[in-house]
Amino acid sequence: MIRFENVVVRYARHGPAALDGVSLHAPRGTVTAVVGPNGSGKSTLVRALLGRQPVESGRVRVEESDRATMDARAFARRVAVLTQRESPVFPLMVREYVALGRYPHVGPWSSAGDRMQAGIVADAITRADIVELQHRRTDELSGGEWQRVRIARALAQGGDALVVDEPTTFLDIAHEMQVFELLASQAASGRAVLLVSHQLNLVARFAATMVLMHRGRVAAIGEPDAVMQGAVLERVYQWPLVVSRDPAVGAPALVPLRGRALT
Repeated sequence: MIRFENVVVRYARHGPAALDGVSLHAPRGTVTAVVGPNGSGKSTLVRALLGRQPVESGRVRVEESDRATMDARAFARRVAVLTQRESPVFPLMVREYVALGRYPHVGPWSSAGDRMQAGIVADAITRADIVELQHRRTDELSGGEWQRVRIARALAQGGDALVVDEPTTFLDIAHEMQVFELLASQAASGRAVLLVSHQLNLVARFAATMVLMHRGRVAAIGEPDAVMQGAVLERVYQWPLVVSRDPAVGAPALVPLRGRALT
């Protein structure tokens, strides 16, 4: 569904590559998770997909379409993207903000407020657990509430793929788990889910494929058991750790140790 093919991205013309020959595939029906330390290139992948950062070489594809040739509206109909940071220009009612997700889909004879669109928006509000927030203004929300509202807007947008960059920022344990369960259900419904996250232990429980980034390159890729290897993670994160097994679900689990950073 979403493919990065040997993609190179560079912020400064003669500077180091932020993405250096990155290839990955996020197919329909599964959660594909991109993980790695700060500055490893995770959010640059999202910017390249959105077209906010030009690709120096390689190609980004949505199904068989080259992202570089897709206009913004066509892309938004296919892929809903939740970026890491976003601030509305002016405050809106939460329900109105969630309804913005429908605008790529409405035509000249319909509006985001008609009955069908309203039903989609209401369903997204329910799934994101923000029913009690829908009549508040966006500038009245806490950080965690705002994050859930943004997730609702991405759900309302629909499409064939959902791309989310650190969706559990500011969330408590219950809502964090709820988001991961929601992403898994979106994948089970047939959507491609591309997740960027620092939550390795949760990613290992929910993702079919993990892509470990390090200094703009793919350091490891595969099923969680293949990527969650102590020696690999220590090298990438530069911190002593062990990888054990989650006693509840049997997934690999990272346990950072106390000590000085590795040299």
